[in-house]
Amino acid sequence: MSTSSVSKGCFVFKPSAKKKKTPSLKDYFIHGCEGAEDSETRFQLCQNLWDKIKADTEALQDELNRKILDSLLDFTRKCSTTRQHSDWAAQMRASEIPTAALVLGVNVPDHDMTFQSLSDLLQQSVSPHVASVQAKECGALKHLMKRVLERLMDTEVTLDDEEEEVTEQTSTQLHNSVHCSLETLCDWYIAKTKKSFSGTPGKKRSSPGRDDPQQPPVVIIFKDLEAFNPRVLQDFILICSRYIQRLPLMFIFGIATSPSTIQHMLPHSVSSLLCIELFQSLSCTQHLATVIDKLILTPDFPFKLSDKVMQVLISIFLYHDFSVRNFIKGIQLALVEHFHSQPLSVLCCKKKEALLNVMQLSHTDLERIRQLPSFKRYVEKQELQEQTNLTTDDTHLKEVCRKLIKDLHKYHKNYYPILRCLHTMTSALPRYPLGKQIRELHLICLEKTVWENEDYQSAMKLLKMLAKDELITLLQRCAEILQPVKSKKMKKARVHLEELLAKFRQLDTVAAETQSCVEDSLISPVKNLGKKTDLFQLQKTLLEMNETRRSKKLNPFELLRNEVVEFIDSLVKSHLSPPETQTLNEVCYYSSSTAVRRHLNATPRTSIQAALSSPYYYLQNNSLKSEEGSVSNAAPDICIAYKLHLECGRLINLYDWLEAYATVVSAAEGNHPDSDNFGKVDEVKHARFIRAVSELEFLGFIKSTKKKTDHVARLTWGGC
Repeated sequence: MSTSSVSKGCFVFKPSAKKKKTPSLKDYFIHGCEGAEDSETRFQLCQNLWDKIKADTEALQDELNRKILDSLLDFTRKCSTTRQHSDWAAQMRASEIPTAALVLGVNVPDHDMTFQSLSDLLQQSVSPHVASVQAKECGALKHLMKRVLERLMDTEVTLDDEEEEVTEQTSTQLHNSVHCSLETLCDWYIAKTKKSFSGTPGKKRSSPGRDDPQQPPVVIIFKDLEAFNPRVLQDFILICSRYIQRLPLMFIFGIATSPSTIQHMLPHSVSSLLCIELFQSLSCTQHLATVIDKLILTPDFPFKLSDKVMQVLISIFLYHDFSVRNFIKGIQLALVEHFHSQPLSVLCCKKKEALLNVMQLSHTDLERIRQLPSFKRYVEKQELQEQTNLTTDDTHLKEVCRKLIKDLHKYHKNYYPILRCLHTMTSALPRYPLGKQIRELHLICLEKTVWENEDYQSAMKLLKMLAKDELITLLQRCAEILQPVKSKKMKKARVHLEELLAKFRQLDTVAAETQSCVEDSLISPVKNLGKKTDLFQLQKTLLEMNETRRSKKLNPFELLRNEVVEFIDSLVKSHLSPPETQTLNEVCYYSSSTAVRRHLNATPRTSIQAALSSPYYYLQNNSLKSEEGSVSNAAPDICIAYKLHLECGRLINLYDWLEAYATVVSAAEGNHPDSDNFGKVDEVKHARFIRAVSELEFLGFIKSTKKKTDHVARLTWGGC
């Protein structure tokens, strides 16, 4: 449209109806993805596995919360029925506030998720009146009261000091707001219960007990009890105790450390107003074991972690946060990294789908397979003609890959049952030679050949010393582990275990006869010692007895026990070889522990130093590019100040530092070195320098010192 012919006027140009397309998750995944020809398929596989992780972990969390909720429901019912009794003890108990002390452990990052799920389940099953509060929003009693009323009544609540500021609020806000007091909450609760009762006129009202569905309890959840101000908590409990006859209150204390926290925070005069019962949640390590069992130690989940990645995730869990949620996020991170960086991850799926994807591999993908270390080792073991076919014939390679994928899935199908059997047999041994948790044994098997380990040898020796009852119990557990497995080899192993158990049951009659024969063989040479003999004859007799004991035959139980241990050892050597020995293991196993550590185990100090030393790495501005070890004069002020402070000793003269800074900044501004203004400190440069120094002090690189007033002390030394 042309508007040049009109001298004056206002013209409207409507924008195009097409809106700028927002990149989707798929676009982000495909962008920069290595091997883009099948990136869409890999994205879909990754998305499916991500959804499976999310669904399985949510189901585990719901099951955990459900167990806690069932206990809390029993607790509320017990408190409700107690209040209905007329005896003196029941009346005294009814005057107390039912309180559930919920010990969740120190896995603080998981608490929000746990309490959110718990609050939802309580609202669905126990009462619609549930309020959750945190210490950071309840610094004073009035703030705690306000948060509780707002979340229970779902309305605006005004404090006494806020009512004085009438001019700052509109009449509509004042009309909708309510006064902050428990009296207001009681009136609201009575109106609510009457309203819900009047909605069901066909029912006859029962006695006013707390188990009455028309009078559900008012549940207040204190998420982080340790962080609350004890004085605020005490005052709130004292106020609530005065309304317990009119308002069916119930408290839930979220405790991270120990139940004794309640005794430390509340004096006896306050804690006596509470009817406290302890509820212990599943510990974070037990929860982790459940997650590992569900997501990692199963052949149904095709994506696998290498020993180093697994070790990084477990180390972060044990030594940093105890957070199962963060552990799951680590698995998800490794999942995305694997599918994004490994083009052959298109084969990391269920067996039927993987076999179909093999036939759709391009020549480039087949060349990638030929470059895999595990496949190179496989080719070296083949005959010369077969080696030629594998390296030149794509059709033949696809057929071989189908066979190798089947073998890899068979390996996983047999690996995990035998791993559980070995853990069952060794987890009860003294000093736990192969670890107390199954994840420890799994790491050993991932890292190296387990049967070459000294701890494994000592475990086998200890198994040969087990009593009959213990051994039978362990074998029965192993048979139960192998029962649901459909693998032919596992079915054969289970049949053999049942045969061994049948032999143990037949030992009772044989054991008595064998025991009598053994006693006769031991007693007969001893009888000869009763006769008078010389020293030489005595020494000869003792040597004969020693040889007899060494060469004595083992009884049937010892023979059978050795047979059991040898059978377990043969299963281990057949099925627990490290994943690296399996051809095409790179398809399923993610091994970049460095990437996982960089993303999850952050080191702020290192990141800050990298940003200050090389700002281009983060800002991606071409003007900031510089040679190694130097900083561009166009860099931010804090980067220039940081670089200059590295060239100083332990004490830095502020004036010299300012002069050097002004010289660098003047060069950045384009001033000629011979000009009068070059290196001159004006007010602007001085202010910029002071700000940069203050930022470095805040980050902990320097501090003020009393040795010299015009100096600062450097807190870092060397090249850092």
